[in-house]
Amino acid sequence: MKKNVETRYAASPREVKQMDTQELRDEFLIETLFIKDEVRLVYSHYDRYVIGGILPIDKAVKLETVDALKANYFLERRELGVINVGGKGLVEVDGTTYELDHKEALYVGSGNKELTFKSNNAKEPAKFYINSTPAHQSFPVKKIGLGDVETVELGSEETANARTLRKYIVNSVLNVCQLQMGMTTLKKGSVWNTMPAHVHDRRMEVYFYIDVPQDQAVCHFMGQPTQTRHLWMANEQAVISPPWSIHSGSGTSAYTFVWGMAGENLDYSDMDMCKINELR
Repeated sequence: MKKNVETRYAASPREVKQMDTQELRDEFLIETLFIKDEVRLVYSHYDRYVIGGILPIDKAVKLETVDALKANYFLERRELGVINVGGKGLVEVDGTTYELDHKEALYVGSGNKELTFKSNNAKEPAKFYINSTPAHQSFPVKKIGLGDVETVELGSEETANARTLRKYIVNSVLNVCQLQMGMTTLKKGSVWNTMPAHVHDRRMEVYFYIDVPQDQAVCHFMGQPTQTRHLWMANEQAVISPPWSIHSGSGTSAYTFVWGMAGENLDYSDMDMCKINELR
């Protein structure tokens, strides 16, 4: 495979306070995830999380190990979550093929050696968004369709944050080590996600914004609750959120975001809420 790999190191709140706009974007924003017939990966030192995109158009693309992992194959000591945000595609795992339609997911446990990604139709290619974390044991491969997810309705129209949260890869849906992934869709007329904001010091998070119209944007808020910063983001861009940082956004149009988490805590509701009127 063609390897487009980048390493991002962890930054403390003290450092982030001093960053200007470009420094914040360089540190936390992932502007490009999909490159034709390539694997694009970002290796984050927050919980050794890997964020990536695979866009197979003219050929199948293999996910192979990279130097940062010091592994014989990519999933030697890792687990993987895949969500297809494009057209129909196929993921082959050690000889078994799984078809993923738009917004369907696949969990792949550690120990699986051969992973190949391809699109059903080059004119409407699949876009495989992947998250990967270290794993202490191997769990079975499982496809997660829209009928398999755990759904939660959150927010309200009055506070402009009515949204549907769908849990794809969580321990209430399947066996998993530490990776958690899901998708949240804002309802018509609502713009705010994850508001009230919160932090969770025992796990980090990554947001991947999709369904954002070309001429619109999402303003993503980060930082300590009393030292917030913001990043303007476009469609199909991701942002890394440290454990000490809030992670919330507001869009100029309707949008969806994929969330992924990793850390020592698998209790989804274990978080420290931030009072809206105390944010700074």
